[in-house]
Amino acid sequence: MELSKDEKEILNGRDGNAAAKSMQILYALGEIFGAEKLIKVSSVQVAGVSYNNLGDAGLEYINSLAIDGKVKVKTMINPAGMDLVDWDEMSIPETFAKKQIEVIAAFRKLGIQISATCTPYLIGIKPQKGEHIAWSESSAVIYANSILGVKTNREGGPSALAAAIIGKTPYYGLHLDTNRQAQIKVNVECTPGSQSDFSALAYAIGKKIRNKIPLIYGIKQATHDQLKNFGAALATYGGTAIYHINC
Repeated sequence: MELSKDEKEILNGRDGNAAAKSMQILYALGEIFGAEKLIKVSSVQVAGVSYNNLGDAGLEYINSLAIDGKVKVKTMINPAGMDLVDWDEMSIPETFAKKQIEVIAAFRKLGIQISATCTPYLIGIKPQKGEHIAWSESSAVIYANSILGVKTNREGGPSALAAAIIGKTPYYGLHLDTNRQAQIKVNVECTPGSQSDFSALAYAIGKKIRNKIPLIYGIKQATHDQLKNFGAALATYGGTAIYHINC
């Protein structure tokens, strides 16, 4: 992957340790997936927020980034491992709570908005069609690609955090129009009505198509919430991060 002069200087430590580490991650990803360059992103959503996921090693890593790092674009986080306000009323062990609070403090120090939501598009991040973003949560990623018409891969926590600090992501996968095209046609002969119907339909489709990108026919109408539920179930049971629907 080709880096610009500015990106090479960041990689070599010009902007500090956090930026250098983040550029190392993005460069490695770009090399692995054959990206030709880095591209700017307008927003980031970071998953892997729970201390159960991170452990002490993950907490140490985020703290190391927070020493001299700051995010360059609007960034939110996924839900944490507990309610951040009323955890003590929910029988959360204090030892866990203290570690989770440390995690949140590190994210806050980096300049990240402590949203703790898997639906960032409902509370302040709603990118415009065609924009490139770097989101992590599977239901948010498939919603962004399929409903909003923006472009994102499903990022892991470290790669999303790196993208937030650099403000860029490797140009591969679903950032490329050629990789967003339908790979299989699905004809729906039933008439889903409730949100649960749409979730069940997506479950059935996902189990059949796995990670292929579907073009779905036969659904005459659908509400915003029905499509949101459909995408969440499809991403969970099928593994795809985008779908096309003709309705």
